[in-house]
Amino acid sequence: MQAVLDAVETGPEAAPGAIAPGGQRPDQDDLLTPAALAFLAALHRRFEPARQQRLAARRRRQAEFDAGALPDFRADTAHIRAADWRVAPLPPALLDRRVEITGPVDPKMVINALNSGASCYMADFEDSTAPTWANLVAGQRALRQAVAGTLAFTAPGSAGAAGKDYALKPFEQQAVLLVRPRGWHLDEKHLVVDGTAISAGLFDLGLFAFHNARALAARDRGPYFYLPKLQSMEEAALWDEALVQVESALGLPRGQMKATVLVETLPAAFEMDEILFALKDRVAGLNCGRWDYIFSCIKTLRAHPGKVLPERGQVTMLQPFLKAYSDLLVRTCHRRGAHAMGGMAAQVPIAGDAEANAAALQRVRDDKLREAGAGFDGTWVAHPALIAVARAAFDAHMPTPHQQHVRREDAQPTREDLLRTPRGSISRAGFDNNVEVCVRYLAAWLDGNGCVPIHGLMEDAATAEIARAQLWQWLHFGDTATAAGPRGPARAPLLLDDGTPIDFVLFERALIGLPGKLGGQDGIPGAAKLDAAIALLERLTRNDALEEFLTIPAYALID
Repeated sequence: MQAVLDAVETGPEAAPGAIAPGGQRPDQDDLLTPAALAFLAALHRRFEPARQQRLAARRRRQAEFDAGALPDFRADTAHIRAADWRVAPLPPALLDRRVEITGPVDPKMVINALNSGASCYMADFEDSTAPTWANLVAGQRALRQAVAGTLAFTAPGSAGAAGKDYALKPFEQQAVLLVRPRGWHLDEKHLVVDGTAISAGLFDLGLFAFHNARALAARDRGPYFYLPKLQSMEEAALWDEALVQVESALGLPRGQMKATVLVETLPAAFEMDEILFALKDRVAGLNCGRWDYIFSCIKTLRAHPGKVLPERGQVTMLQPFLKAYSDLLVRTCHRRGAHAMGGMAAQVPIAGDAEANAAALQRVRDDKLREAGAGFDGTWVAHPALIAVARAAFDAHMPTPHQQHVRREDAQPTREDLLRTPRGSISRAGFDNNVEVCVRYLAAWLDGNGCVPIHGLMEDAATAEIARAQLWQWLHFGDTATAAGPRGPARAPLLLDDGTPIDFVLFERALIGLPGKLGGQDGIPGAAKLDAAIALLERLTRNDALEEFLTIPAYALID
């Protein structure tokens, strides 16, 4: 602990962070100790100015796209792409990652995921966790107890019956733990340093590392992280600087903390080599974060009339622009000695309908066979019941721990390939489903639940963002009755496949009918928040500008 205290500045400006009103819980003092708060405050003071610079750079770049520019490979980093270099060797615990389970950080999920038989578990403070203060504190505590081997949980019983007990398997039988903090764009309003909210990502990663990094390092288990929502190599370099600072403060060797980067933004797809290079002493791989990537394509190209996407059910990984992105990721990673990790199949098991469940499992199987055949080294699932399906697909193609030997020199995607707009249509069912998914997910999120099964798919913030951004895009390019939107009042109409105009009349009808449609469905997560969710979706959809992330305005509505 002395190394921690030595790394924290002294003097008046070294005051620890202050817990804001609404962030006081009786069970948090053992986590948010004075030393932990001082550690987090030091990270904030060191990196907040640079974080704001990077966010400003994002806004400037988006303004260029809105003015007509398109993403491209950078001329100033061509030498990085052309040079022969490789990332640092992977640690033994990350050599075989063929199946990773992902999910939120509540105690039951943590136990089930670590016990699941998956190769790794990504404990998620980001898209599958609604960041209420209670959830964050409970999640940090659950992970701390899991690392210590003391985590246990008893589910509430029903009708007077005893609840079910959950306990961890021995450490050697557990999945390897990776933690995903929130992205650079989010604040953690419950911890204020010098009058400013701390970066949510630094809070999540820093607090976890403070309590667990040395214990994990002693077991050759990291700590390991997933880094989300990056848009440039400079943002990756900022994470590297932050991780160096954490390592130094905690007395860990430089490069001890490993990171896998999610390539889930369109700008980042043009900087895969550069992102690996910025993190080359600690990066373990890149992940094909398909759902956020689709959302980012909509958001980045929101002002381009020729880039309107069809309904989300038609935007599959077989679309040429997504295949190009996927192939480029595998080729780039394997050239540099990093793992290429596949993405999430959103299907979940369907109880009570054997035929529908078999169809869902077949879609997962097909998706994982596609990834294994494309050269990926592992993949994601959202439910323990899908682990065997994913593992069988990769075992059939990958008898070795990984397949970095599959170099994919045949894959030479161009800028045009990455930007090709898929063909397709928009059905009434597809439009209405987007409205329903947005409202139901937002209602659950506002009620503290960030991961919700809807119609056989596991919806999180990434999938809900696709639906939300599509509604905005369709309506602002399609509604000729309003001057709002990127093309002004002279826009040509956008139509459903049955010829119905896509306009705000159609949107209002879908919203008005939704409460009645959902009213008869027992157990809808967040049912008490439906009205607030509808109001928020209507505001976001009618805004002239597409909100960068729905979680930013929604965060103002939770504790």
